[in-house]
Amino acid sequence: MSESPDKFDVLKLGNQLCFPLYACAKEIVRIYREPLGKIGLTYTQYIVMMVLWEFGTMTEKELGAKLYLDSGTLTPVLKKLEKSGFVKRQRAEKDERSLNISLTDNGIKLKEKALQVPQALDGCIHLSYDEMLTLRALLNKALKETK
Repeated sequence: MSESPDKFDVLKLGNQLCFPLYACAKEIVRIYREPLGKIGLTYTQYIVMMVLWEFGTMTEKELGAKLYLDSGTLTPVLKKLEKSGFVKRQRAEKDERSLNISLTDNGIKLKEKALQVPQALDGCIHLSYDEMLTLRALLNKALKETK
């Protein structure tokens, strides 16, 4: 007599994809906390700064789309970055509803300090270089397909 799978197997934590993704992301953000604290950023502030360093001035909406963040999450982060002197928020001249986000001189200078962050995290994930490239490619593929 063959045993059929339990219909509740789909509810077991060990059978989920979402849980190891969630737990891994949480742990990675925890590991980032110390090196980011040294340069005065949280993880969310750091990813905002990375996008601005790479692409320059953009609207809050464009920034949110790149980071998969809604304005309710992004707005307080931007306000704190502005208060810290790293970004400037300005209403667009052509559309008052649109908010342009740009780096200040201090925000540009912070990029040099931020170089220490990836170095501090080197080796914290115990995967080979090829495995990390594969994982990143798979996660990016999954992200694109969720939109």
